Amino acid sequence: MDSLLDSPIKFVTVRHEQGAAFMADVYGRLTGKAGVCLGTLGPGATNLITGVADANMDHAPVVAIAGQASTKRLHKESHQVLDLEEMFRAITKYSARLLSPDIIPEVVRKAFKLSQTEKAGACFIEFPENISEMDVVGEHPLKLKQPVPPEPPQEKIEQASKIISDAKHPIILAGNGVIRAKAWKQLNEFSQSLNIPIANTFMAKGVVPFAKNPLALGTAGLQAKDFISCGFDRADVIICVGYDLVEYHPFLWHPTKDRTIVHIDMSPAEVDAYYEVAVGVLGDIKHSLLRLAKISTPHTGNAMRALRQALVEEMGLHMNNNNFPVTPQKIIWDLRTAMEMEDIAISDVGAHKMWMARMFRCEVPNTCIISNGFASMGIAVPGAIGAKLAYPDRKVVAVTGDAGFLMNSQEIETAMRMKTPIVILIWNDSAYGLIEWKQMNGFGRKSNVDFKNPDFVMYAESFGAKGYRITRTEDLLPTLKKALADNTVSVIDCPVDYSENLKLTGKLGEMVCPI
Repeated sequence: MDSLLDSPIKFVTVRHEQGAAFMADVYGRLTGKAGVCLGTLGPGATNLITGVADANMDHAPVVAIAGQASTKRLHKESHQVLDLEEMFRAITKYSARLLSPDIIPEVVRKAFKLSQTEKAGACFIEFPENISEMDVVGEHPLKLKQPVPPEPPQEKIEQASKIISDAKHPIILAGNGVIRAKAWKQLNEFSQSLNIPIANTFMAKGVVPFAKNPLALGTAGLQAKDFISCGFDRADVIICVGYDLVEYHPFLWHPTKDRTIVHIDMSPAEVDAYYEVAVGVLGDIKHSLLRLAKISTPHTGNAMRALRQALVEEMGLHMNNNNFPVTPQKIIWDLRTAMEMEDIAISDVGAHKMWMARMFRCEVPNTCIISNGFASMGIAVPGAIGAKLAYPDRKVVAVTGDAGFLMNSQEIETAMRMKTPIVILIWNDSAYGLIEWKQMNGFGRKSNVDFKNPDFVMYAESFGAKGYRITRTEDLLPTLKKALADNTVSVIDCPVDYSENLKLTGKLGEMVCPI
């Protein structure tokens, strides 16, 4: 810590180690460069675990470092001693203990290299206190050379091209790997040049510019009947591009196991009974898409046009709905209206995540960040700080439920101290709303999901932040605009009405089932 005072590294002191891990997680996901988080030994290290696991399962590059007792104490029961190397091994790509100062350059370089190598993820370094007192001999730091993505084999390109060209009703499922590969431009050109409709996962929102690509079907991943709602039931060929199974299990969109799957990615397909790949095109995703588009036959017609039109109409159905408490669709309409397309929304986990995934329109990648691999509550507030540190010129909104908000709300102090202005939009229903819906759907009654909240306006003001309470639906949009213009942290307490049990209404409701 003392050496950091003379270093160009910007250190952010947080109020809980989980907040640090979530900040590093979102920073890494947005920039592609490893976010770094640091904790002390024992409970400091274990507090990092949830955020580190989230980064690893969401394929965000993170390097986590934790202190450890002297190596002279590790063999016995001793104060705050846990086997951290082993504990983190299950939730990282690489976990190492520093047993000699001379290996530090290699271990650090390996951690950064692996964290940023596809598929990206988290790495962990355990740093015993007596090792920190020793001098390092040798070259440091070692130069980092990331591997260059390989070219896809021509044989696989030709096999995939034949399947795509011969298909009657192909559909594309785009995953977060497209964003990691920065291949969204090539993906959209591929979709439009071959006239193939395209859906995206929660974590690939924005990879398809919804307004600009008439073949965009929005976000898949609400539940089992997405097989129908996003058009997978009408497809004979499903082209999965940069798709991670951890985002959206294939039995939800391929329950029949009878479609032909083309896998386009940097990594081989995961083995899964519902994801049997006819051909895998492995290599640079950009090059794979360009080469496939060049030799494949374009399709005619658009069997999914009605599905897209229903979604477009549903997005605008509640724009003038002033019922109070506010409907989820109205909150999203006003939020999208208030934010610029380049601004960033960080969604927490809960009922609101489902609405954000389906209804929040994105035109730019990495502008709606959703954790849907590990799917951890509590990510929104620290994640918004990480996003603001990554993109200080963009507005950032943490979209969270009242439950997720209080899990890491202490980081409001961090945001105030660091002068990172963010807006925190709380969907307030005084309950674990998504769990309540599942209980009511499964058992016809709810169990232990209700709670009481503090006064969120007073709570925000106690940190020196601004607090707003929505008492009329008409006030939501102007409040959002004002909060986004404030050069500080703003907390908006917005009562939400989930009385429709999260059902989608209008024409889309006739085509899809409840979430």
